[in-house]
Order: sequence, then structure tokens, then C-alpha cells
Amino acid sequence: MQIRIHNEGWVYFISLLIITIITLPFFPFIGLILFLITVYIYYFFRDPIRNIPNEDFVVSPADGIVTFIGKTFPPFNDVNNNECLKISIFLNIFNVHVNRIPCSGVIKKINYIHGKFINATLDKSSTDNERNIICLKKNNNDTIYITQIAGLIARRIVCDVRENQEVIQGHRFGIIKFGSRVDLYLPFDYKILISKGQVMVGGETIISNPNNISQVSNSFKN
Repeated sequence: MQIRIHNEGWVYFISLLIITIITLPFFPFIGLILFLITVYIYYFFRDPIRNIPNEDFVVSPADGIVTFIGKTFPPFNDVNNNECLKISIFLNIFNVHVNRIPCSGVIKKINYIHGKFINATLDKSSTDNERNIICLKKNNNDTIYITQIAGLIARRIVCDVRENQEVIQGHRFGIIKFGSRVDLYLPFDYKILISKGQVMVGGETIISNPNNISQVSNSFKN
């Protein structure tokens, strides 16, 4: 069994563990509460190994539940005005919060936008909340956008990639601390293989197969 947590979690885990050890002999009840919080911190920052598909798929960038699939415009209005498909994934406080690259390519642009911290289940969080937008250009020149969105509890977005960096499908690229949302924007002609309400596994769940592009269903054209 693998025991591993994300690097961002160690400072919280070690600090709470030390405070718990010091507190427990003198204040057992408070020490017990601190112990439970320490266990949760370890659980929250867990970073499990994932079985990444070796085909040219688009995989989920995050664990969580799909709350929205629909037609919209890219988050970078200065790149192009072509319509695309947005898939929103909500991460609750019990989901793995390590984010993963949905497909291989090159990071062309990163834009961090300061904003609000409203409930990430609301669709307006895509435009109102604090967020980090990543523009990824695939090897076939298709453009994919990934947006890390802070939520009601989440207050810190960590992005470990940089502009002009080559990235590989399924590799870790960051983490959002304590409840959040990730939006994925795909070209409009990509066939979506998931549905609203489906549970995603970051790096494993296949969202689309670009090699099997077909007409988008009428539900996205209304």
C-alpha cells in the first residue's frame, strides 16, 4: 500500500503533528481533536498513483463530480472567439485535490486572476472566483484550456507548470487547497464521452477521444 502526500501538505501535516504531540499529555480532549485534524490533513493531501492511458485521449484533470457540460467561449478572449465545450468538475473536501494534465502538449500561456471565493458549485464561479487559467497547445495545434478555481473554502491555488513547458498527459501540474473546481475547455468538435453527474478520477477517466471526432449532440447547439 502506497503512503504518499503532495509536497504542499507536509508543512500542515508536520506542524499539526508536533502541536498534537505537545498538547495531548496536558489537554487530552483538545489533543484528540488535533489528532483527527492531522489525520484529515494527511488524507486531504494524499497523492495516489494513477493508471494513465497511453493513448492520445483527453483525461480528467481532477477528481470530483461533473456539474456542467455545455457550449461556451474560451476563458482567454484574446486568443480566439471560437465556441468550445466546457466541462466543470467540482471537488469536495474529501476528493483528491492533485490536478493532472489532460493531454500532452506545450503550455502557451498562464494567467492568474484574483477574484471572489463563492461556492464553486455555482457556474458563475468560472468568471467571478479567484482562478488560474492555463492554455495548452497540443501537438496537432488544438488548443485546450484548464482553469483551476478557488472555492468557498479553498484559498490557495498552486500551479507547478510554466509557460513554454512541455507537459505529458496525466502528469501532476498543481493542487487547489480545500474544496474547489476545475474547468476544462475543449474544441467544439470533440466528442464528449462523459455525462453530467459522473464521478471523475484525475488522470484516469477518459473525457474525450480526439481521434474519434464526431458531430456534437444537439443539446450543445441550443
